[in-house]
Amino acid sequence: MRYWAAAKAAAGTAQEPYRAGTLAEALAQARALHTGQPEFARVLGHCSFLVDGNPVGKRDHAVVALSEGGTLEVLPPFAGG
Repeated sequence: MRYWAAAKAAAGTAQEPYRAGTLAEALAQARALHTGQPEFARVLGHCSFLVDGNPVGKRDHAVVALSEGGTLEVLPPFAGG
């Protein structure tokens, strides 16, 4: 899982491993890892996600499958477009 900009700052790391079958599971794991960082959950709620380079968009996170060894990118809103 790769964090960018404000998500990276809130997590205190640029990336961390995950073991999950869906995006919803991976995000739940990330929230659990960062319970001591309340800003992380707030930022995560505003992020968009790329799974193996493909935008998730508005799809239900519970049905977005993650591949083993794949890449999940966490992108907070960016100013300026």
